[in-house]
Amino acid sequence: MRTLPPSARIHVGIVVGGSVPALILLPWSGVDIDRLGALAVLFIAFGAVARARLTGLSGAPDGALFPLVCAAVPLLPGGAAAAIVVPGVLIARARAADPVAPVVNAAHLVLSVAVASRVYELLDGSRYPTASELPAKLVPTAAAGVALYVVSGLLDAALCTTTQGAARLPVLREVFVRSAGWRLGSVPIALMMAVLWQQRLGVFAAVLVLLPLYVAFWAYAQQARERAAHEATVRTLVRAVEIKDGYTRGHSERVARASVLIARRLGMREDRVVRLRYAGILHDVGKLSVSTRVLTKPGRLDADELREMQRHPVSGAEMVADLTFLGEAHGGILHHHERMDGRGYPAGLVGAEIPEFARVIAVADAFDSMTSTRSYRPARGADAAMAELRRCSGSQFDPRMVEALAQALDRHGWPEGEPAEGGEPARTPKPTGELRDRVPGPRGESPVDTHSVARGRVGGDS
Repeated sequence: MRTLPPSARIHVGIVVGGSVPALILLPWSGVDIDRLGALAVLFIAFGAVARARLTGLSGAPDGALFPLVCAAVPLLPGGAAAAIVVPGVLIARARAADPVAPVVNAAHLVLSVAVASRVYELLDGSRYPTASELPAKLVPTAAAGVALYVVSGLLDAALCTTTQGAARLPVLREVFVRSAGWRLGSVPIALMMAVLWQQRLGVFAAVLVLLPLYVAFWAYAQQARERAAHEATVRTLVRAVEIKDGYTRGHSERVARASVLIARRLGMREDRVVRLRYAGILHDVGKLSVSTRVLTKPGRLDADELREMQRHPVSGAEMVADLTFLGEAHGGILHHHERMDGRGYPAGLVGAEIPEFARVIAVADAFDSMTSTRSYRPARGADAAMAELRRCSGSQFDPRMVEALAQALDRHGWPEGEPAEGGEPARTPKPTGELRDRVPGPRGESPVDTHSVARGRVGGDS
């Protein structure tokens, strides 16, 4: 909780604080104890299944419970319907890395069910729907399902916006589009379950309806696991680079973090943000082709060594060429050392010729390099680093990317004193004197130093 931004803590406080009185004030009268008990057991059982099979897949554990959540609205009074979702979500999310996440997700669903139940009641929805009442009773159930989908989506998007610094519109689009099929498709399933429940099938109605539904969800989970495998592939490559070059330890993650901040300020689609994050993490993977002697040399690199170092973007792009899931990330990896004025490498691209991902990573790479402590110099403060990026804006860096990072930092800040080489905590001194430590660039200009004056590296993490 301490690591959450202030806006995220406010969100958590509001939703968790609001869910408690909702549970108390919502109607409980007329609840069928047998029905309540049967649904509670189903929530617990399916929550345990989701925890066992879907842990680690973003949104999957409590997403698996959504058909049951929809079914609870027509089957139970508002208070009871909201209450029984809690144990299922807490169990499904029990293995979450963040202990706050299960509580927040449960609070989101409690508030969503509260609104959906109220909508159902206002439209005179029946607590005991039967087949003879169809299709007239489709309206209140459908309205309640849409309300559940909208409110839960808004709450999830608000949490993502406050915790990750995402721009609102792209997050809303991603949350609602990603979940539309499963969540809206749960509405007729829930009504079918409620009607079958009344036909003397009781709890067996849930089993009859939900088992084939979970086959479909299993297919969705397989896609999510494929994405998890992509993540593992990326992590493996990064660890290999970190083992070879201790400087990169943590650097790649921070470049990815800054790249995502920039992308979200630019309003990129979430699927592109994911690929940009991969590009940021893998931008230095080409260092695996650079000799350890060059990577670890404490002094200035000679001309041949500098040329070897400057081949790492091409080598990196070749190493990941067969990873088709990276998409645009390939261009970001290959061209992250290009300059807006055409003096960069490997292709000497100018301005808009440089892929957008590469222009983002160039700024993120330089910013992290300047704000991280190295053995040959202390870290600069974030303000000093931004001043240097602005000084080189237009010639070396895309001004649009620089300003996007500045706006993101104004809103979300940046951890001061990132780890130094070898993993030791860094101390970030106040910048004094000349901010620019420069060395001759590959084409004669003196760009902002983002790695080492002594080693002769230029243009980011060379």
